[in-house]
Amino acid sequence: MVEAATKKQQTRQRLLNAASQSFRRNGYAGVGVDGIAKEAGATSGAFYAHFGSKDGAFDAALNAGLDEVIEGIPAFQSEHGKKWIEAFTDYYLGQPHREDLAGGCAMTTLSPEVARAGLDVHAVYEKKMKKIVDLIATGLARGDEENRRARAWALLSILIGGLTLARAVKTRKASDEVAASVRSAALNAAGFVAGGASGKR
Repeated sequence: MVEAATKKQQTRQRLLNAASQSFRRNGYAGVGVDGIAKEAGATSGAFYAHFGSKDGAFDAALNAGLDEVIEGIPAFQSEHGKKWIEAFTDYYLGQPHREDLAGGCAMTTLSPEVARAGLDVHAVYEKKMKKIVDLIATGLARGDEENRRARAWALLSILIGGLTLARAVKTRKASDEVAASVRSAALNAAGFVAGGASGKR
């Protein structure tokens, strides 16, 4: 029984990983159930048994993707201390992340899909994004809670939009130029001061 349950969990995780990568790489309309199942090395029947529908798989992929961010931000804060915003921004706009569409951050790749989804998906997305904003805001110096939350929203908006633009241009030179410009705007929005703590003067 335990072995069967473990195998079932492993199959679900493979399907979830395949769905997450497929939705990020191809968009919701660009991939089908059979394609996701094939990539996971599973059957379409197994897909429906675990997620019920393509919408169910998208919901699971969205939750998992945003949870990665929720877990990742405290890790950046713990590892990099007062310069965590700079480290996070450099990672987010760095070339490896720009080129990793399938494995990149769900905030950038799945937000456009959420915008076209139903209100239930919007509600889940909003709840998770507010948690991400709260985590970022707690890591910002200077300002009251409202001010720090406003700067956190601004930082996220700049990074998400900037990464989208950096991925959309044709040449590496243009992508680098976009990333460099967005980096400065993101750090400024967050209140980061070079050589010091974020927001401290």
